[in-house]
Amino acid sequence: MVELERAINRLAHLLTRVRRHDRTITAAGVNVDRANVSLLRVLADTDEPLRLGELAARLDVEAPHVTRQVQRLERTGFVARVPDPDDRRAQRVRLTPAGYDVVDAIREVIHESMREALAEWTSEDLRLLATLNHRMVDDFCEHAERAQCED
Repeated sequence: MVELERAINRLAHLLTRVRRHDRTITAAGVNVDRANVSLLRVLADTDEPLRLGELAARLDVEAPHVTRQVQRLERTGFVARVPDPDDRRAQRVRLTPAGYDVVDAIREVIHESMREALAEWTSEDLRLLATLNHRMVDDFCEHAERAQCED
């Protein structure tokens, strides 16, 4: 377990470094901070617009933070609010075409970097890595939910 924990910590450190984010954003030709990239990616990976509370829950932050982020992203034209079909008083947030362009540009830079870093890996190894990573994240999430229920 110690080696697994070390490997996970090394990967987490690598993926969350500010300089790495700055290089990715520069290479993608966009100007979006890390928190906004996370919000845009959640919306890009969702089939339908989300309420602010749903966005906050998926990002694991407080709703007022998401409200401010959405306001900034609306001004840049990356997201738009739309009526909630289930509740006329509520609104949902969706990506605009410009928002999808930002996410696509960032993902292309990340994918190219991954292709270069993992060029020596076989297709089978890459599939196995993806499968095991998904399994590990699912198990961690399930464990975290159980722990919250026990509190």
